Amino acid sequence: MIFPFRAIPTKNPFILAPMAGCTDLPFRLLCKEHGACLCYSEMIDCHGLVAQEEECLGLLRTTVAEQPVAMQLYGCDPGMMGEAAAILAGLPIACIDINMGCPMEKIVQKGSGAALMKNPRLAEKIIASVCNNSPKPVTVKIRSGWNQHTINAPEIAKIAEGAGAQAIAIHARTWSDGFTGPIDHRAILQTMENVSIPVFANGDITSHEQGVALLKKLGCAGVMIGRAALGAPWIFSGAVNQHPSMAYRVKALLRHLELAETYLAPEPNLSKIRNHAWKYFRGTTNGPAIRKQIDAATSYPELRTFIHNLAERVFRQ
Repeated sequence: MIFPFRAIPTKNPFILAPMAGCTDLPFRLLCKEHGACLCYSEMIDCHGLVAQEEECLGLLRTTVAEQPVAMQLYGCDPGMMGEAAAILAGLPIACIDINMGCPMEKIVQKGSGAALMKNPRLAEKIIASVCNNSPKPVTVKIRSGWNQHTINAPEIAKIAEGAGAQAIAIHARTWSDGFTGPIDHRAILQTMENVSIPVFANGDITSHEQGVALLKKLGCAGVMIGRAALGAPWIFSGAVNQHPSMAYRVKALLRHLELAETYLAPEPNLSKIRNHAWKYFRGTTNGPAIRKQIDAATSYPELRTFIHNLAERVFRQ
């Protein structure tokens, strides 16, 4: 395997999936501290990056402590994707990922994300353009297909490999499935059989134990975890209780705030941090009440004060 994939440990090949609005630098660092071996950025609009839009440039924040990190691009214009890849290639990142799995309507309507599963020829041009404009390894994140009548992940993966991609991550649901319904393990296995590059399994991995079981069942190169990691970065560690105490949850959240305050100057975005914060208490007795108070915060300082007061009460118990 070519770096960064040779750096993925066989004992804990757990990867943080790219998630819009979630996998910023602070959260990636937190997941890295809890054992994630590779983290993916939020998806970056190729047009916005080439135009040097401030919002896109903010997504490029990285630091040595989180290496290796992958930056994810999305778009449907091969030329523009190539230009954006050339910009990313100049950054201290491990690899560039191409988004071919996002199901959001505003992305799909423009022909990007999961819509590329319907257009193999265009997908091939995009992948080739990104690979030709980047000396860094290129990965592709796909779905099993557009709908249950067009399961074409194995074919798309083969095209991606031929165009120069060095790894495939497959969310084993179709675009029409969204984030519901069973995961199609057959699509993952068939994809693995159809390519010689590493394949990462993604979709509904809700615990470290489940990830380990899936690795054993499929023999894939790694597992990629997305939504289940939100409010639970410990999912990447097999050494941590997957149902931790309130004190452990609060400590993890305090660390998240510390990282956010360090890297999201001058002040973290309230809605983004609030969306992260309440998830640390999912499944706990006081979770609903804590979420209500988190949602009631009208400023970041107010939210921070509430969390620190909560920490003092929890640690005194």
